[in-house]
Amino acid sequence: MHPSAFARLPRPPYYAVIFSAQRTDVDDGYGETAARMVELAAQQPGFLGVESTRGEDGFGITVAYWESEEAILAWRQHAEHAAARERGRAEWYRHFELRIAKVERAYGWDRDQSRGGGAV
Repeated sequence: MHPSAFARLPRPPYYAVIFSAQRTDVDDGYGETAARMVELAAQQPGFLGVESTRGEDGFGITVAYWESEEAILAWRQHAEHAAARERGRAEWYRHFELRIAKVERAYGWDRDQSRGGGAV
């Protein structure tokens, strides 16, 4: 994953919604809908960023970051997001797990920015 694919986040605390899913073989509109959900989430109050990856085997993880549990609930109740969730259950996902966590600490490191070996 290239550093630009990482969400640029504020100092904790904030919340992470972790969506792990195994896809079905059905692709009918999945990519477009996934892109639309990221675009739409980014317009919601309290949205901080997103990171996502999917393997060749169809297993993927998306982590969306939010300021508060209230922002997460508002996103869950968004009509277009609710419709996409239902379509995901009906067509795109064989299995998924959703976890919500409060991030208390966060740190990182980048080889190109930290020639001295320290955390950024």
